[in-house]
Amino acid sequence: MKKGRVAAFFLITIILGLMVGLFTNNATKNIPLGLDLQGGFEILYKVKPANPGDKIDKSTLLSTVDALQRRANVLGVSEPNIQIEGNDRIRVQLAGVKDQNKAREILSTQAQLTFRDVNDKERMNGSDLVEGAAKQQFDPNTNSPVVSVKLKDKEKFKKITQEILKMAPDNKLVIWLDYKPGDKYKTEAGKPNPKFLSDPAVSEVLNTTDVQISGNFTVKEAQNLANLLNAGALPVKLDEAYSTSVGAKFGQEAMQSTVFAGIIGIAIIYLFMLFFYRLPGIIAIITLSTYIYVILQVFDWMNGVLTLPGIAALILGVGMAVDANIITYERIKEEIRLGKSIRSAFRAGNRRSFATIFDSNITTILAGAVLFFFGTSAVKGFATMLIVSIIASFITAVFLTRLLLFLLVESRWLDKKPGLFGVKKNQILDINKANEQTDPPTRYDKVNFLKYNKPFAIFSTTAVVLGIIALFIFKLNLGIDFASGTRVQINGSKPLTAELVNKEFNSIGLKPDEVVLAGNNNTTGVARFVGVLDKKEIAKINDQFKTKYGSGISVSTVSPEVGAELARNALIGIIIASIGIIIYVAIRFEFYMAVAAIASLLYDAFFIVAFFSVTRLEVDVTFIAAVLTIIGYSINDTIVTFDRIRELEKKKRMKTKEDLRIIVNKSLQQTFTRSVNTVLTVLVTVICLLVFGSESIRNFSIALLVGLVSGVYSSLYIAAQLWMYWKGKQLTKSHETKTIEKNSNPQV
Repeated sequence: MKKGRVAAFFLITIILGLMVGLFTNNATKNIPLGLDLQGGFEILYKVKPANPGDKIDKSTLLSTVDALQRRANVLGVSEPNIQIEGNDRIRVQLAGVKDQNKAREILSTQAQLTFRDVNDKERMNGSDLVEGAAKQQFDPNTNSPVVSVKLKDKEKFKKITQEILKMAPDNKLVIWLDYKPGDKYKTEAGKPNPKFLSDPAVSEVLNTTDVQISGNFTVKEAQNLANLLNAGALPVKLDEAYSTSVGAKFGQEAMQSTVFAGIIGIAIIYLFMLFFYRLPGIIAIITLSTYIYVILQVFDWMNGVLTLPGIAALILGVGMAVDANIITYERIKEEIRLGKSIRSAFRAGNRRSFATIFDSNITTILAGAVLFFFGTSAVKGFATMLIVSIIASFITAVFLTRLLLFLLVESRWLDKKPGLFGVKKNQILDINKANEQTDPPTRYDKVNFLKYNKPFAIFSTTAVVLGIIALFIFKLNLGIDFASGTRVQINGSKPLTAELVNKEFNSIGLKPDEVVLAGNNNTTGVARFVGVLDKKEIAKINDQFKTKYGSGISVSTVSPEVGAELARNALIGIIIASIGIIIYVAIRFEFYMAVAAIASLLYDAFFIVAFFSVTRLEVDVTFIAAVLTIIGYSINDTIVTFDRIRELEKKKRMKTKEDLRIIVNKSLQQTFTRSVNTVLTVLVTVICLLVFGSESIRNFSIALLVGLVSGVYSSLYIAAQLWMYWKGKQLTKSHETKTIEKNSNPQV
């Protein structure tokens, strides 16, 4: 039986290894990449009536989505993502589009074809054409590009040509695309109106369904017009409220650098677990590898789209997944140090760590859910991966880890081998001296975490005051996500200079309001424009930089309306996450702990904001994602501490403030190693993302790094200390009440 359990352990390990080795690559290939990884663009359109008096209702939006879908098919996009948002918005995501300028033009052009007489009276329109019959051809006489269309009713066309003939000498049939009342053949500058296509003279009655539209077309222009006519006219006018476009090279480089960062980070975590936890560390490596496979497989099954923030969430998820292992392993080591057998320590450690792991994961899922409901599409991808990662980590790190360790522990092979758990024999108490009231020995038993609580309280208060002053003086360097405008990022293979970037923009008649250099050796240039550039100006930028930098360019625009909405949603998200955590912690623990936890989380969030204010780092939507991630994650450490406080409260009843101080200090002593190790593993992944990852998520990584460091401090010297202060006042008040009652009711 004992050998059978060891054999079962190795059999399960081999099966898991085969699954990971054989199927991970297939799952990875099947997951579609987002536009930030394979290139493409995303546009949020504000839908407006095409004509005065028209209304935008559900049927109009559905018709518009259908027309956009057909246009995306014309562009050759196999899986366009086109969704209605609210009552007057449509979001379009096209990944893998090579000619983004052409795609933007085809998507937003209304393509209302009209045939008019010289008095601008409409004679026919696009509804008179046979759907899908437009073709780019060549005029047999001049060999110039033309567009041939087929009419539904030749009798109607015959009647129209008869009437046009009677209007001689103005017997012309004028063909317009998206004509508006007042349009002239030529613009005020004397240039041909792009809406005017041609005005062929009618010299005879035409009894046919075949019509040619001629003009000064290039072959490409004629093909685009044919495609537009086949896709159908838009029933509305579309204005860009938000857009982001990413070149294929830009996306590929971002993916390679971020994946490389993930490999380095995960490898360091594996080595750390192996060195610090020995045999359980090996099991953690097995379960973490399985966790990565499960994440990719689930994402494949749910047809999820993998984005750059999604990869970052996966990498962060590995750091978070190992937390559950660390919490369990540290608890088992504590029980072994108390002199318990390996089997007893395993059972007690699992039992006492489960609630802590469950509580910490729920709070992070809560923050992820808020991110999903209030974030942009890129942030939604991050939130989705974060939530899936937490659920998968809970399953693998809790149940799979326990199963594998259970098989080895119950085989009795580990009996009298505490060294395999990283516990030295001289650290183990004599079992005859240890009892249920004995606290597990730790390396921090002589550290008094409450000795300098007042100086730290002064430091925390001072830091908040200075942060407020800094915000008042420097304010935040808001990115276009909140301030609106246009942001252009160029990735060069050689170092860039601000003068060079400005010169490139000036050559196409544009002047950036700000140029910032970043990346290793200044190979990345970021230009910001206060105003929102239109699609023609963006087309110029793409054409200008494509010749020198290939597709290593990203362009984003945000209208003032959307910028204000993103800022409002960010604030609402933080408030909802905070309220949710207060309610959950109050239910699971107590109200004072909930308020203390939120105070520490808000301190962390404020510290990140103040840091970005002083350093002038750009604040964008990924910054908000980082803040909410910290709010969800840094409470893990606080929950670990509160969970231990609650456990020690049951062992020793608190009567005085001194009892309270002893319990809080012991809780911090016993959980400090766990707190440091859990944060350290996430810090490793964040630092790797910061050093090796894409420039696009650099500020996101910095915000996480600052928040994680602040989280360790706030758990020790804000959450625990505030709770101790409020609990102490409660004890004093209770003691005074009992004294008054005793004095007013003396015993006879």
